[in-house]
Amino acid sequence: MSQSHVTLRFPLKSPTDAKALAEELPPLMPDLFRAEDAIGTVHYSRFTVLSDSTLLFLADFDGDFGPLILELARRAGPVFDIILKRGSDPPPGPVANNADAFAEWAAEHLLSPAYVFSAYPAATVKEIKAMAAGVGIEGTSQLLPFLLILPSKSRLAFVEMQLIIRTMAMIGKVDKAMTSVGTPHFVQFVPLEDRQLGVFTVYDGSFDKYIMDFTLNIGEVFDVIFKFTKDPPPSPCRKYVQEFIDFAAAKSRTPIGFYQAYPGLSNQNIRL
Repeated sequence: MSQSHVTLRFPLKSPTDAKALAEELPPLMPDLFRAEDAIGTVHYSRFTVLSDSTLLFLADFDGDFGPLILELARRAGPVFDIILKRGSDPPPGPVANNADAFAEWAAEHLLSPAYVFSAYPAATVKEIKAMAAGVGIEGTSQLLPFLLILPSKSRLAFVEMQLIIRTMAMIGKVDKAMTSVGTPHFVQFVPLEDRQLGVFTVYDGSFDKYIMDFTLNIGEVFDVIFKFTKDPPPSPCRKYVQEFIDFAAAKSRTPIGFYQAYPGLSNQNIRL
């Protein structure tokens, strides 16, 4: 079974609705997490408010999008009902009773990543949990999501950013760098609205240490990307680590509801 990544865009009616969802969604996350536990194929998921007009849902999962979104609709429909009430041009509701319509609508609002990395691409949620139970590993690591948004300088620069990522991915440079970091579980580079590039990761450890390791191992990739980024930090990244940390903190989005199928298991726990 192959792993997949989804970035689902929910268009919102107004800035007021975006602000309201940031307050309404957190209390609903336990319901979503129970649904994802029952489904059994989701590794990680989180929401984030991208802008006054867009909410994003991100998930790393096993298998295909169709079965997942149908199960989410049936098991966690009320969560999506709250979102869609504040959305523009929503599908018929309630979601749980109109799962097929919601799935069709969701398929039309998917964003395609320019690059996806998995530290353990052949491992399913079920296999990871069985492995951990079999050898008696208890998760003790801190796992965190990182949602970095990079605005491009222009329309042409936005195209160049995507070409850079795809080219480096094709020659294996990004995969090698991500593996060298040693703490990312999943990483996606996703083209977003307003000519922005999203860098979405799940990683082990503290934010500052992660960014330092990230800079040392994949700094060269970001040095190239920053040539096309609006108001970038100074380059090279390896020389200006603190500046990169400050830039990343300022350009990141706050996650809403971070689901973990196997809490506390580090990258190295799973790969070993």
